[in-house]
Amino acid sequence: MTVSKTVVKKLIGSSAVFRQKSKVPGALIMTNTVETTKTFRRTAKSTKPIDKARVASLIESEWKKFTSQTKASGIEFERAVKTLPLGVVSSFQHWDPYPISIESAKGAWMKDVDGRDLLDLSMGFGAMLAGHLNPVVVAEAKSALETGMLFVTPSPISTDAAERLCRRFGLDQVRFTNSGTEATMYAVRTAKAYTGKDAIVKVEGGYHGSYDPFTVSAKPALSEAGPAENPTPVIPLGSTPGPIFVVPFNDLPALERRFASDAEKIACFIVEPVLENLAIVLPDEGYLEGVRELCDKYKIVLIFDEVKTGLTAGHRGAAHRLGVTPDMVCLAKSIGGGIPVAAFGGKKAIMDAVTDNRMAHFGTFNGNPLAMAGVRAIDMICTDETLGEAERLNLAALNEIADIIDQYELPAHVVGFGIKGCITWSIDPVRNYRDYKATDFEVAELSWLWSLNRGIITPPGLDEQWLVSLAHTKREMDILVEDFREFAAALRG
Repeated sequence: MTVSKTVVKKLIGSSAVFRQKSKVPGALIMTNTVETTKTFRRTAKSTKPIDKARVASLIESEWKKFTSQTKASGIEFERAVKTLPLGVVSSFQHWDPYPISIESAKGAWMKDVDGRDLLDLSMGFGAMLAGHLNPVVVAEAKSALETGMLFVTPSPISTDAAERLCRRFGLDQVRFTNSGTEATMYAVRTAKAYTGKDAIVKVEGGYHGSYDPFTVSAKPALSEAGPAENPTPVIPLGSTPGPIFVVPFNDLPALERRFASDAEKIACFIVEPVLENLAIVLPDEGYLEGVRELCDKYKIVLIFDEVKTGLTAGHRGAAHRLGVTPDMVCLAKSIGGGIPVAAFGGKKAIMDAVTDNRMAHFGTFNGNPLAMAGVRAIDMICTDETLGEAERLNLAALNEIADIIDQYELPAHVVGFGIKGCITWSIDPVRNYRDYKATDFEVAELSWLWSLNRGIITPPGLDEQWLVSLAHTKREMDILVEDFREFAAALRG
């Protein structure tokens, strides 16, 4: 169903009920759906509290179940922790008592060291958009390895990949890097060189990688974070961020107050157009348009971090889907088919700061043939049609899960953007970091653990989302839906 902008403006960020036409002739359904061709959110019709004692009991029993069926992962962890801090290669992968260890993957499935087949709905936060070992990606990678692994010179291969990204995402120019952190770091440095200013503005709760400024207020303790309308930058130990300001998401007045008082210092505002470090937080209707206007008014570079959205938002990314054009875009994960690659780019006038060396950009592995093979493969297979089919599967699952939430009157709601979706354990929509901190983390932990114990793996943590890759079919999404149905029944006893 598509509603007009007028209706959406009235409903987004609220729990108002409106009437939706059913596919059954003459029938009407009462629903709390806010659905446009851009975003999706459906809140519960009515809710009842969940028994906290029952949640605690289920968590205890599910952790026992976890350790009883993952003994080989436990042994692997004991080995890994001797040489790897926390026993993992990236700290987010760790959880107590130990994480699942994977030995192989293909399509939408992974196999752990205990021999269990696991439905992968994490998919590398979008990096495995094509599915594990997608045959086109594998073929392009093999072809690249037969041609040469690293030239460290200009090549038609890298030019071709740059043309593909510029064409798809509407960029004048682009430069390749090897990770999302590098892409966001160089985008900010380019904005600083272009403007001659040194301060940046970021959103409270926003994550853009591990460059020092981006660690500020990424997940701050509320006891240190100050007032919601004017957050205090919370700087973690070991970080030297330089001048930085923090604002709440979905709050144009707060952003304008900051711009009005410090525009002469501020080089850029970096933001995910849809926050995907806090489950999925959608922009209010008109928010991004307002951000664009304010950046123009105060001559501040607008950077969209699309490391996690990118092609998971649609075949031309979140900026195109939402209809707001930033000055610069950062890309990674979804553009490479599982091969490490990232990029930053945008308007030529800004990228001229790279051309004339105001912002020197180097990297031995930038644009290497294997990474470019990933870009080439993804550009070939991620069409409007293929991504559209994955999105249809996602939307169907979101609605089925929302039906289950209504059936059991759970204090939760579903949110979707492109081929990603999530269940947020709160009655009201989450609009910013403070809302996110008020959600029910105990039930979120139980939901994740319940699924993991039944062969469905989603990102470790309570703030991520599932992803429907090109390898997922209705069969896989039905598994997700039925698993949640059993979980909802268990919650209610």
